[in-house]
Amino acid sequence: MILRELHLVKELKKVDPGCKLKNDIFFSEHHVSHAASAFFPSPFQESVILTLDGVGEWTTLSVATGKGNKLNIIKEIDFPNSLGLFYSSSPQYLGFKVTSGEHKVMGLAPYGKPIYEKLIFDNLIDLNQDGSFLINQNYFDYSTGLSMINNKFIQLFKNDIRDPGDELTQFHMDIAASIQKVTEDVMLALASSLRKEFDIPNLCLAGGVALNCVANGKILILDLSLPLL
Repeated sequence: MILRELHLVKELKKVDPGCKLKNDIFFSEHHVSHAASAFFPSPFQESVILTLDGVGEWTTLSVATGKGNKLNIIKEIDFPNSLGLFYSSSPQYLGFKVTSGEHKVMGLAPYGKPIYEKLIFDNLIDLNQDGSFLINQNYFDYSTGLSMINNKFIQLFKNDIRDPGDELTQFHMDIAASIQKVTEDVMLALASSLRKEFDIPNLCLAGGVALNCVANGKILILDLSLPLL
């Protein structure tokens, strides 16, 4: 039994001295857990499950199908191509905390206009018709360093990183709107492609990116007959 299982059994025995789980502990992959958490509590007997997050093990996006009590991962996109980490680059640039300031970016976005959408698609992210994508690592340091973005990213938008105490200007609002719009574009392209590919009328979303309720709402009203959970 590996160390993590020994540790879990030790801790569980503090609650239940008779615990004998050493052969019953199952460690699922990150995205399998995400998909299961969305599909199994859902009202659907069959669904496509789209999981989007920063990274779990090496996976950043997964597509699964669920039917009854079965779950099957169909395809994946791997690190460093991550929509979640792409979105998480914006809190650092806008002077918020990474991994906790993403909701502030989403909240700031309605006050701006997505005037940098084309600039982002021309330089930062390559979106395919089916919703798959590549992130241009020349502008990011999250795969090799301790920062989400680098100087090339800063130079692209011609403004320094905002200090947390500085005023939020129209520029920052427009950056938030542009990052949000690009994220929505990718999610809508994925939803549309999956609807056509699988011809399953139900969609479950999971992972940190699925906390983006604005993008979820736009998928919901997309004319794809997609009940969304």
